[in-house]
Amino acid sequence: MQGSIYQIDKESEWEDLGNGISRKVFGYDDQIMLVKVKFRKGAIGVLHQHPHVQVTYVERGKFEMTIGSEQRIISRGDGYYVPPNVIHGCVCLEEGILIDTFSPHRADFL
Repeated sequence: MQGSIYQIDKESEWEDLGNGISRKVFGYDDQIMLVKVKFRKGAIGVLHQHPHVQVTYVERGKFEMTIGSEQRIISRGDGYYVPPNVIHGCVCLEEGILIDTFSPHRADFL
């Protein structure tokens, strides 16, 4: 286990990634990682790919999500799965937060 067993939202700071996007890395070990990502309206999660499996839950907001060649509008309560090495990204249509889970953990986020 890396870090504390508990991650208390109000006790942790947002990491400003620029362009209207911030994140908080929550619990992780070598196999899994939870990340909270905040988007301002109009922020763009640029198309990218990585070798990690990603499962995401929309805590709030509305996003135009692209996974591979498919685009969907997703909002609170929705989620998605991204297989390894598949190109994906989003445009934030209404300010929101995504809860990302990665396996294995994203060493590049630490």
